[in-house]
Amino acid sequence: MWPFCRKGPSGFSSSSTAEEVTQGIDGTGLTAIITGASSGIGTETTRVLALRGVHVIMAVRNMAAGRDVKEAIVKEIPTAKVDAMELDLSSFSSIRKFASDFKSSNLPLNILINNAGVMATPFMLSKDNIELQFATNHLGHFLLTNLLLETMKKTSKQSEKEGRIVNVSSMAHRFPYSEGIRFDKINDKLGYSSIAAYGQSKLANVLHANELSRRLKEENVNITANSLHPGAILTNLFRFSGIIDGLAKSVGRLVLKNVQQGAATTCYVALNPQVKGVTGEYFEDSNISKASTMGRDNDLAKKLWDFSLNLTN
Repeated sequence: MWPFCRKGPSGFSSSSTAEEVTQGIDGTGLTAIITGASSGIGTETTRVLALRGVHVIMAVRNMAAGRDVKEAIVKEIPTAKVDAMELDLSSFSSIRKFASDFKSSNLPLNILINNAGVMATPFMLSKDNIELQFATNHLGHFLLTNLLLETMKKTSKQSEKEGRIVNVSSMAHRFPYSEGIRFDKINDKLGYSSIAAYGQSKLANVLHANELSRRLKEENVNITANSLHPGAILTNLFRFSGIIDGLAKSVGRLVLKNVQQGAATTCYVALNPQVKGVTGEYFEDSNISKASTMGRDNDLAKKLWDFSLNLTN
């Protein structure tokens, strides 16, 4: 897999694994929340952060699956500190309950990894009557981040350690609808394209991180916000698209990353000291990369922020 990969300035490449990019890093005393931690790269991110001493809160929709993952990790790493809490990102009430329960635990929060997502779903509405991919992949994480931000600010101030917010986007952010974000047609069923809607939600992840980064810098807060493309990985994200799923399984071993490689960039951005002070950037293969032109549009990012604030309020 990826036999001829060139290393970037970080010293890592597309073939680097999550363990390799965090080698020798001690995360003891840090607390992280990872959404979508019960499968795919979310599970591997949880495992590797726990391996490095981080206390990981798995924010999962399926608590049974979450408990299974926790058991498997603790069996492999007896010292691991891993907990599971219920979170359905397609429901604002579930997100508010999760945030409230987390705050009640009085735990610190150093790292927030917005990883969960759905991909290329048929047209569906969320529990709050918003197109499902936009609601789950972007709005859910937007609301969650806003609700947990004060806890992160408090933690970074008291611990004098940098907080990090990581949005797992995708190279699909380059292929949204032609207008980027369909502010006036977010629920338009007639013009719906499952692939473009996914691209729209992933573009929103990039824009969210960029605008959040700008606001945190303005406030002089010691928290960074970045987005990333994990690489093409064979995970159950493909479950809604039979054709993509079939193709992925046929050629997957030749062109797709495995889960250990797929979780690398997330773990790098969340934990590696090379990324200290780096904010508002887009990463790929554990190196700084460049988002699309729309992904670097500051006015679009501000417009999306206001739009999202209105929808989540």
